Amino acid sequence: MNTEVILVDKNVNKEETYTQAVDIIRGGGVVAFPTETVYGLGADATNGEAVSKIFEAKGRPSDNPLIVHVDSKEAAVQCADSVSDKALQLMDAFWPGALTLILKSRPDLFAPNVTADLDTVGIRVPNHPVALNLLKRVQLPIAAPSANTSGKPSPTLGEHVYHDMEDKIPLILDGGATKIGIESTVIDMTAEPPVILRPGNVTKEQIEGVIGTVRLSAEIHGNAPKSPGMKYTHYAPDAPVYLIEDDNKLITMAIGHLQGKGKKVAVLSPTEYPEADYHFPLSAETLYSSLRKCDMTDADLILAGVPADRDDNDFMMNRLEKAADHKWFS
Repeated sequence: MNTEVILVDKNVNKEETYTQAVDIIRGGGVVAFPTETVYGLGADATNGEAVSKIFEAKGRPSDNPLIVHVDSKEAAVQCADSVSDKALQLMDAFWPGALTLILKSRPDLFAPNVTADLDTVGIRVPNHPVALNLLKRVQLPIAAPSANTSGKPSPTLGEHVYHDMEDKIPLILDGGATKIGIESTVIDMTAEPPVILRPGNVTKEQIEGVIGTVRLSAEIHGNAPKSPGMKYTHYAPDAPVYLIEDDNKLITMAIGHLQGKGKKVAVLSPTEYPEADYHFPLSAETLYSSLRKCDMTDADLILAGVPADRDDNDFMMNRLEKAADHKWFS
């Protein structure tokens, strides 16, 4: 199929901008659209055949649940079997925004391949005018994982989506660069105390300021995950990524060692390393873009510099560890 791209950054309120996207989703198709975190690949969450097209386009394992996007707190409550007072408080505090709540799903509402046959569902209200306009017009819950090939860096630009999804989906709504650049925080509200399954822009401290104690989840391999990003290697470019302390002397020595073996080296770091073959900035906003830029080079290996005073629970560190499959350079 041909993939059409519609620029929406300056036309977010024009009805004709959304007519085609609404028709595709209501007709059981897939549309990529921007959120404040990353671009999503959206389909009707109540239509199993439509949702299967997401998995096909991404090449994603079907035992990984999808996050459902709705346009309001009221719509979210209608999708859930029961909603606790704490969940309602978080909705009021952080929605629209980069926080996904795992709730008990309303029976028989969502397609089984959205929830991976669990009785829970992840729901959020995105804080992006294009996403909200689309949701308000479709009037359906939209299942939308990141709009990238499974396992690769998530897309923060429309061109990233086009690179991965050309001829796989009919339409991309290009709203320019995403603001946050990292997927939403996911918190399981069916546990007590609630458990953060995936760190993100909304922090543990911010959440505890609203509802009190929450826990951080250690990733449990082999169990059915309630959240995306818990089971498989993610966010990885083609060349292997290795974490390394962001120490000038250490990274300079590593570059020299690798280049002495005939390797071309890309470095991700806030500090510039002109001796590297390639250098790209490293921050939460630039992480995925920089990883994708590495794929446009002939680098044999990527060194990702992390500060010595890092917080291992930080959301950027979480994504870096997955991109590197927890490998450290030594």
